[in-house]
Amino acid sequence: MVGRDAVALIGARDAGRLEWLVPIRYGRMLRSAFTFYRGSAALMAHDLAFAPSSGLTVQLCGDAHLLNFGIFGSPERSLVFDLNDFDETLPGPFEWDVKRLVASVVVAARDRGFKPKRQREIAFATAERYRTAMREFADLTALETWHRQLEVDAALQTVDDEDWRAYASAVAERARGKNHLQAVARFTEVVDGKRRIVTEPPLIVPLASVAELLGEDPTEVVRQAFMEYRGSVRDDIQVLLDRYTYVDAAIKVVGVGSVGTRCVIVLMQGADENDLLFLQVKQAGTSVLEPYLTASQYTHSGERVVAGQRLMQSASDAFLGWATGPLGNHYYWRQLRDWKGSADVEKMSERLLLRYGQVCAWTLAKAHARSGDSVAIAAYLGSSNRFESALTRFGIAYADVNEQDYLALQEAVVDGRVVAHDDAPATK
Repeated sequence: MVGRDAVALIGARDAGRLEWLVPIRYGRMLRSAFTFYRGSAALMAHDLAFAPSSGLTVQLCGDAHLLNFGIFGSPERSLVFDLNDFDETLPGPFEWDVKRLVASVVVAARDRGFKPKRQREIAFATAERYRTAMREFADLTALETWHRQLEVDAALQTVDDEDWRAYASAVAERARGKNHLQAVARFTEVVDGKRRIVTEPPLIVPLASVAELLGEDPTEVVRQAFMEYRGSVRDDIQVLLDRYTYVDAAIKVVGVGSVGTRCVIVLMQGADENDLLFLQVKQAGTSVLEPYLTASQYTHSGERVVAGQRLMQSASDAFLGWATGPLGNHYYWRQLRDWKGSADVEKMSERLLLRYGQVCAWTLAKAHARSGDSVAIAAYLGSSNRFESALTRFGIAYADVNEQDYLALQEAVVDGRVVAHDDAPATK
């Protein structure tokens, strides 16, 4: 984009992050053009703001790239596929999310080395599925739309593509293995007869070791925040939470764009050591969309995230809540690793990526139909292929922009403008 400094726009989001983690943020972004894209939602928000708007408002995810969709366990204990990251959620023009999704498909296809023709085909199929899905939702009642969800096991029974069914089944099986028991085994150890969260600096750092950043005793900080969080969840969940007591907490690095924000995992115990609960506490700041759209109706950024997630997801984590932490920072809370799984986009074949893009597009349309006017959006998109043709052109063009911005960050590291360090997988 003409007249903007990509590195400066990305760097503006460093304000308030933990300084020792910022180089890891850049290191993860530099792994590939796709990981760069994952970490540059603020950059694309800036660029989308200068494009014509449909004027059709929905609750936006704000960062609807391929890896912000995934599998998780519903409160009813079934596996569902849905959007799963809402740090940037805010009401806005529906096409902002669709453009972010379609561009991510192209960037991922390029990272896989797919030829330009296949890149266009995959982008076209993704945009087309959004349009046809929105037409389907426009024909449903509001109540029917509200209850629509992609329940994984049931959906797999209808898949006629054997490769896709085998791939999706494997992802679902891995997700089931990512439960609280796996989290306990991975992130805790017994020290002097007591269970504690492991120390793996700089990626997992006990809260007690950074007490100076909190300004008071870590246990008291967590206790105060927990009581406020407790008040934000449903009454029945409050009763459940009351059966647990605090054991330990640690700062844990997650993702790409979130690196450097304050993310804490909290270990709690029930009646005995066989009854453990892991909660994840993530810092919530101003959405990257807010400089360009109407400010959130929620003064608490954690509540903004939780409200957006509940509105866009068909089934949300029962433990979702929010609280204010040290220094007035806002946070949202959720359960850690509750049957959570995501696609390995960086290893997908051309056919699998096309199918995955279509599933994400249907899911995004469903999320938009819950908060927006599906009839108006469907009418706007029409019945021809003009929409998907335009979005394909956009996706290709923006993938070019993303590559230029990726190179700009590489150059900034070489000339010392940015410090980068990469030493671990970008887990979520």
